[in-house]
Amino acid sequence: MSAKIASSSMICFLLLLLPIAFSQPTRNLDGISARAPTVQQIRNRHGAREVIVDNGIIRVSFSSPQGLITSIKYKGIDNVLNPHVRTRGYWDITWQGENIRGLDGIEGTNFRVITQNEEQVEISFSRKWNGGSKHIPLNIDKRYIIRTNTSGIYAYGVFERLSEWPEVEMGQVRIVFKLNTDRFRYMVVADDRQRQMPTDNDRDIHRGHAKALAYKEAVQLTNPADLRFKNQVDDKYQYSCEVKDNKVHGWISTKSHVGFWLISPSGEYRSGGPSKQELTSHVGPTAISSFTTGHYVGRDMETTYKTGEAWKKVFGPVFIYLNSDSTGNNPRHSLWEDAKRQTEEEVEAWPYDFVASSDFPSRQERGTVTGRLLVNDRFLTPAQSAYIGLAPPGEAGSWQTNTKGYQFWTQTNETGYFTIDNVRPGTYNLYGWVPGFIGDFQYQNRVNVAAGSEISLDRVVFKPPRNGPTLWEIGVPDRTAREYFVPEPYKDTMNPLYLNHTDKFRQYGLWQRYTELYPNHDLVYTIGVSNYSQNWFYAHVTRNIDKSTYVPTTWQIVFQLPYVNRQGSYTLQLALASAARANLQVRFNNEYSRPLFSTGNIGKDNAIARHGIHGVYRLYSVNVPGRLLRTGTNTIYLRQAKATGPFEGLMYDYIRLEAISRA
Repeated sequence: MSAKIASSSMICFLLLLLPIAFSQPTRNLDGISARAPTVQQIRNRHGAREVIVDNGIIRVSFSSPQGLITSIKYKGIDNVLNPHVRTRGYWDITWQGENIRGLDGIEGTNFRVITQNEEQVEISFSRKWNGGSKHIPLNIDKRYIIRTNTSGIYAYGVFERLSEWPEVEMGQVRIVFKLNTDRFRYMVVADDRQRQMPTDNDRDIHRGHAKALAYKEAVQLTNPADLRFKNQVDDKYQYSCEVKDNKVHGWISTKSHVGFWLISPSGEYRSGGPSKQELTSHVGPTAISSFTTGHYVGRDMETTYKTGEAWKKVFGPVFIYLNSDSTGNNPRHSLWEDAKRQTEEEVEAWPYDFVASSDFPSRQERGTVTGRLLVNDRFLTPAQSAYIGLAPPGEAGSWQTNTKGYQFWTQTNETGYFTIDNVRPGTYNLYGWVPGFIGDFQYQNRVNVAAGSEISLDRVVFKPPRNGPTLWEIGVPDRTAREYFVPEPYKDTMNPLYLNHTDKFRQYGLWQRYTELYPNHDLVYTIGVSNYSQNWFYAHVTRNIDKSTYVPTTWQIVFQLPYVNRQGSYTLQLALASAARANLQVRFNNEYSRPLFSTGNIGKDNAIARHGIHGVYRLYSVNVPGRLLRTGTNTIYLRQAKATGPFEGLMYDYIRLEAISRA
């Protein structure tokens, strides 16, 4: 069933009322009066300027010229946002310049009506940078669109820097909504990731309601108002989601039978590609749409803009969707199902044809790239369900850390064919990866997309790294550590949502289980005997030997070789799914010898602390001289040498030993 949309109206007793336009009412699906949206500029009871857009279904108030969303009236609720905080519907950006760093609320200094007709209103709150260190050196134009007979707001931003402006680091760009705490208590991220949530007050460690845990975002709810939450852990990172799956999330008011949803119909404007993990909704109640962050990547993310570097990017539009269910039968189900249906409609309508900015190309102004991806790993096969996409030119895999350009991704079908449509004009590399194979694909030629172009690449072939036949392997090459042993959570610090769940790795404190499982010695994995789903711990972490002392750990892989060619070279393929301030050292048959290979200090993705099962993918092909191997029993020593705390470590995607090439 579809959740039904109801309307609202409001009479303003305010000092100044300046209607810009009026229109004849129409009827919406409920038979409630709806109309083309109107715009009013007023002064509220505090004397502050406001802009109000009303289409008979929702009534949205903006501070002017700042462009903060201060109120959304819908379905008899005066404000679905939190009226007790100043910033409740806002953009912000973290940045760092020379001798300065901070959080910029990117509030506008100029208000304009861009479009107003029978179909929609588009308004702008903009700010130009005029020097100084108070604000980030960017020109910013925040746009909002409210359409006729639509219960929502489209929001997008146009960000620009000029080449002569000073160097700046731009770490996080997002739009945030803090919802009415009396109304919204049920959160939904996915079909199997939804629950009644504790409150922000329950997380207050200063009032004795919660206890701080090992990582700052995580708390244990020791004295919550609702005793059902007692001793549970709350951490916003438990609700992270990959970009490819992060199309809709939000909150439901079971009291009012109203839903509030953030819908992202495209990933083109987000950073890091389809596997990048971002925050969604969390305790507050808060809903976030992140455009650029370092989450699950860290300092490897490309966030610095140097003097001489011009840049411009459109973030969004995203759709803030409200729905209601007047039947009262099962609002959690009906509102969520309707939100998913609305998401499908938004995805189908992308790119929108009603966006006024010339920086947002229409469907006709974009191009299409088609082709077929094959894999050549000893023999030629179609690349089934491979991820393939266009992203700014760079090295293979560089899309993982790119924030500055646009990315366009799809999956191949069972025979390897793909279509990447609605691509903005520009120059790209074609990248990809194939589940079941190691390495990153990159097409040898750049792809130049023009408006209206249809580019056929015919066959493209990915030759994954391989120097010889497989002697043995551990894991599945899928860029995660999901297939390995994930321990059970602690009973007094669990999140019940993830009990008997495929995402059990999202529980708090699992890294501590390693010390309990291996208190005196480290993991030993025997090829042909051990099972990676039971005997390979999901994260190579440090060992805690007392309250605050941690030591490096050395894992062993024991294997048999019936014959060794001491004159040739073998290959150890090491695919890492995550690294956080780690240094992996590899030795053969002598734990105390000089390492044959070391990664050096790598990674700051914090996937271990933030309940992820992967971060940035890395692949190392290690040349192994035959003289280091023995006929009979051999041992590889994998030492994670950094150990100042509990979160230095890494996750393995896949390990393979290859024999000498027969070619």
